Amino acid sequence: MAAIAIVPNYTPSLWVRLCHAIPRLDLTLQTRDSVFTPDSWEYQQTLLVLSSFSAIALVLSLLVVLSFLIHYCCCHCGDGGRDAEEEEEDDDASGGHGYNGRKGHDICCVTWVSVAALTLCCVAIGIGFYGNSEANDGMYQLTSSLLTANYTLASIDLLVSDTVAGLQQSVSGPLTSMEDLFGGHKPALVATRSCRRLSERVVSLLSNLTLGRAPTLNPSSNSIPVPFSPGWAANTLMVNEDYRWLSYVLLLLLDLLVCFFILLGLAKQARWLLVLMTVLAWLALFLSWGSLGLETATVVALSDFCFDPNTFVLNSTHFNSKTSTEVLDYYLTCSRRMNSPFQQLLTQSQRALSSIHSHLSTLERDALSRFPKAEKSLREVQQILNATEGNFHQLVALLNCRGLNKDYVDSLKGLCYDGMEGLLYLSLYSFLSALAFTAILCSLPGAWRSFHSDSEEYEDSDSESEDPFTSHQARRQMVSGSQRGALPPFYSYQGAGWTPPFSSAPPLP
Repeated sequence: MAAIAIVPNYTPSLWVRLCHAIPRLDLTLQTRDSVFTPDSWEYQQTLLVLSSFSAIALVLSLLVVLSFLIHYCCCHCGDGGRDAEEEEEDDDASGGHGYNGRKGHDICCVTWVSVAALTLCCVAIGIGFYGNSEANDGMYQLTSSLLTANYTLASIDLLVSDTVAGLQQSVSGPLTSMEDLFGGHKPALVATRSCRRLSERVVSLLSNLTLGRAPTLNPSSNSIPVPFSPGWAANTLMVNEDYRWLSYVLLLLLDLLVCFFILLGLAKQARWLLVLMTVLAWLALFLSWGSLGLETATVVALSDFCFDPNTFVLNSTHFNSKTSTEVLDYYLTCSRRMNSPFQQLLTQSQRALSSIHSHLSTLERDALSRFPKAEKSLREVQQILNATEGNFHQLVALLNCRGLNKDYVDSLKGLCYDGMEGLLYLSLYSFLSALAFTAILCSLPGAWRSFHSDSEEYEDSDSESEDPFTSHQARRQMVSGSQRGALPPFYSYQGAGWTPPFSSAPPLP
């Protein structure tokens, strides 16, 4: 935490601190610390243990769904004979509509449970879309900062190479010609050799200036470059982020389509559609719990990194393999109390360039009058020196810690603020969608059962409607009347009672 405190404009968020404070256990249930060491097997065990809780939750969900399925199957088999015996009495009590009060209450409960679960699923999908967008914004800010830092490092390399190449050209070209011309004049020859020696000194100093950037990665090679390259990291993260974003969009669309077609199946009472959506709901349930486990491990690991990122960067071999700890600490903290590790090198180079200028002025004042042929070479050296000084001033500005430290802080904010928040919303989405699909899978068998009863009654009513002279209600009342009075079949029902055909007598009581 001490390293974090001196990073300007960045402090760990509340969510980072809460997730970092989660207790860690390895596979042997031994307590481990929460220092971010992704290459350590002990640290990886703690992430596996945290991810295993989603697997336990998945098993519990399967047990709950299985218990409901057994309950519906047993109740359906046990109540089948009793429902058949009491169907006529229940129809008479309910006015002949074919539903008793208990069955209507059960269907109402199943419907409301399904609608509530689908509503919860839709809320989870909305949270998932927001979290996916937040995570994508954080990764975009991270990759943009890395690309900016890579551009700064590339500019530093370009300025160093141009300066070294210019000075080497002046040493091998104009200065060599001037030495040949000033061979008989000792003061001019001494000044020219001093310019050569100082130029070689600057070339040596700038050649040692390196920030440890990694070489260009061969596209056909899958090896990770060492040391760390911001450009390679940005390109890799962008490709992986595109796949991650697309995967979550497809998962969210799958959940949305499943919820929509389940509602459509309940409204249309289409059993085949509910069967198909049940299969997809099982798939969505497994994907939800699986994504929750992956998100849990990612959130915890990210919180450990964001809690103290400087310690990981300073201790990682990917960052400091060719870069000294002093240089890394200078750019990570960028404290005013710290001196630049390149201060001595830049000061010596600046003094050498000033001395070269002084010697060239002396030669221009004293030697050109005696050696006019040396003017062209002297002008070339002065031109190269002016370009070198311009590059040198730009190099001093780029080597200042403020630019690279700003890119570092921006990358931390994108990853640890927006990225962390997006992953937390995605974790909430996975948890809520898993609960919703568990409730949906528990309630759909009740809907199938009600659809089965309705379809049988509709088939009976369709077969009876083929007789144009007898209605469904009249047949029921004829059966009940024949049981009470055993009337002959030629009696007809006239609304107030049973009357024999072709008779004007009052209806029988």
